Formats: sequence, C-alpha cells, structure tokens
Amino acid sequence: MSEKADAKATGGCLCGGVRYEIQGPVRDVVNCHCSKCRRFLGNFGAYTMTKESKLKLLQDKSLKWYRSLSDETPNVHRGFCSECGSSLFWHPRDTDLMAVTAGSLDQPTGLKTIGHVWVSQRGDYYQLDDGLPQFQERWEG
Repeated sequence: MSEKADAKATGGCLCGGVRYEIQGPVRDVVNCHCSKCRRFLGNFGAYTMTKESKLKLLQDKSLKWYRSLSDETPNVHRGFCSECGSSLFWHPRDTDLMAVTAGSLDQPTGLKTIGHVWVSQRGDYYQLDDGLPQFQERWEG
C-alpha cells in the first residue's frame, strides 16, 4: 500500500449518485483478468485496495450490491451504481479489505499499475506485454 499516512482519495460514479472518500493508504493498481471482472466491467478490472474501515460513503443513494453466485467466490459482493451502471467496489466479505475500481477515483491518483492477476482467464482479444508481474491466479506478492 502507498505509505502516505495523511493521504485522502475521493471518487464516485459517473452520475454522482455514489461518492466516497478513502482516508489513509491505498495499494497501487492491480489488473484482474478473471472472467467475472471482465463480464462485470466489460473488460479487465483495474483495482486499488484499502481497508474497509478507511472507506467512507459520502453519497450512496444509488449504490447496489451484487452477491457473486460463483462457487469460486461465493462471499464476494460487487458494488455498482444502479442509475448509471458504474462499477465501484469488489468486497470479499470475509476480510477487512475493499477493492475500489481505479477508474472511479478522482484525479490525480498518484497510483501506478503494479501487476496482473488471473491471467489464466485473460480475454483473447488483447495482449499483456507491459513487463509487469503476471500471476495465473491470485497475487503472490
């Protein structure tokens, strides 16, 4: 995670129905290429990560949660805006972590992409040739 102790990030959905603030450090971005992220986002997912307790919803009138029905991730909930459809959060309910879509953050983020996960399920329409670490499944770092 980024080590700026006083860091604060803000973000939200396209229509403004969901706004949030993250107080404290966030992890640099990891791209997830799993089939579920590709279907939910329309392409691979670019996520930062924070502790759930550090994320504060400022506006949540259109926030909805979809619970994964997959046997692989039965306790994962995905947060999105029910008005504009923006994908915002990936929350494994059995941890204190919350993944936040990097594209929903307000600029400048100060973040960089540090790797790729679930490349075993990568879409066949793009290449991964950026030289960043790649993991067939979960992050191993």
